[in-house]
Amino acid sequence: MYDVAVIGAGVIGAAVARELTKYDIKVVVLERENDVSCGTTKANSAIVHAGYDAPYGSNKGKFNAWGNRIFGEVCEALNVPFDRTGSLVCAFSEEDLLTLEALKRNGELLEIPNLEIIDQAALRAIEPNISENAIAALYAPTAGITEPWELTIAYIENAMDNGAELKLNFEVKAIENKVNFYTISDGNEQIEAKYVVNAAGVYADQIYRMVCDTPEFTIAPRRGQYYLLDKSAKGHVKTVVFPCPSKAGKGTLVVPTVDGNLLIGPDSEDLDNSQKEATETTLERLDLVKQLANQLIQNIPFRENITTFAGLRAEPSTGDFIIGFSKVAGFYNLAGMKSPGLSSAPAIGVHVAEEIATVLSAQSRVGFEPNRRKRLKFEHLNDIQRQALIKENPAYGRVICRCEMITEGEIVDAIHRNCGGTTLNGIKRRVRPGAGRCQGGFCGPRVMEILARELDVEMESICQEGQASHILIGKTKSL
Repeated sequence: MYDVAVIGAGVIGAAVARELTKYDIKVVVLERENDVSCGTTKANSAIVHAGYDAPYGSNKGKFNAWGNRIFGEVCEALNVPFDRTGSLVCAFSEEDLLTLEALKRNGELLEIPNLEIIDQAALRAIEPNISENAIAALYAPTAGITEPWELTIAYIENAMDNGAELKLNFEVKAIENKVNFYTISDGNEQIEAKYVVNAAGVYADQIYRMVCDTPEFTIAPRRGQYYLLDKSAKGHVKTVVFPCPSKAGKGTLVVPTVDGNLLIGPDSEDLDNSQKEATETTLERLDLVKQLANQLIQNIPFRENITTFAGLRAEPSTGDFIIGFSKVAGFYNLAGMKSPGLSSAPAIGVHVAEEIATVLSAQSRVGFEPNRRKRLKFEHLNDIQRQALIKENPAYGRVICRCEMITEGEIVDAIHRNCGGTTLNGIKRRVRPGAGRCQGGFCGPRVMEILARELDVEMESICQEGQASHILIGKTKSL
């Protein structure tokens, strides 16, 4: 019997799980995919919003502002990259200027620090490649960029270091309310938990319907498509650059990544509820992204594009984050976690853990370890540090991914940690082989060999991502 079962291992569920382990609470995380961070968390803009946009008095406003304040502290403890680049919302008309004023007033109500409306000259001083048609901008210095998938992996790893359990490939198919506890089944295995936290992303409404005949909300998928440019485009922008927001969202933006790439997108396309897996890209929508981005930033080097992708946001019928105990006793909903969900995750984790610890009368855990073991990044070391590391472990002297300078030692470490990678994309998310210009064309087979060796399995069993995404079926000479 677990005290709490968290359904969904995206950044929200992961944050909650880690914060719950600060208390004497037995926690299990249930994830339907082969790995954590496989939904919205792996395909978004990777921005930590300053918090001026979400309305004062809303859950979005409260948790974004709070989450931004503690984001650096969390990333430092979990050894996750985070850079406060600042953000700019650009105005192109007198009407846009009124929007900037409204955003600034709202941000000041939420106590977002150091918001400033800057003129065209100051804007161009910060971003020389800004469109000549931009006349002013709202500057928010506390905005930043991070790696949402690595943050999620780090949250789960640290939760497991502190006693939480993770069950992958556990697709929840039935939940039964036993009055004092729940049984949760994937059709093969059944677990019991006193409380359930529903952090199932675009499927949160379907999970809730398993225990509630008259749910208070629905979740619709909203697709956004992106371009990712090579590191050769580094420096084209230095901050997070937005247009003025609209009813469809914050708009198509141009943003640097913590790894030195340039990310452009998303568009905003509402889908119906039958399309909760529709993460394909389309030429028409990508052309729209390119058109919108070119109106914001000049001379974007789209020829340096190395991949395109799409992600789904969970659009709630309520228009706000759904956070709290539901009308079904012991069932806690965390739904509609679209932007600024990533920015809000640290604060949501703290809040939910405190609420559940209170109803469980749980005490703080003695010996909780807040820090994640540091991940060595060979590319970032100096020559002396590299030589010492190779002397200690020769695997760090074998470069597997030349685009990103990733060594065998880093890959082996990523496999054997708690919440270690077992798939090609899982290793890519953890240490970036395959994230460079060749997109795994050269290093992919070598990563598969290392996975097979370290997991003691046949290479044919190694997957790209999900359980059915096998890459090899046998040796060419034997077929």
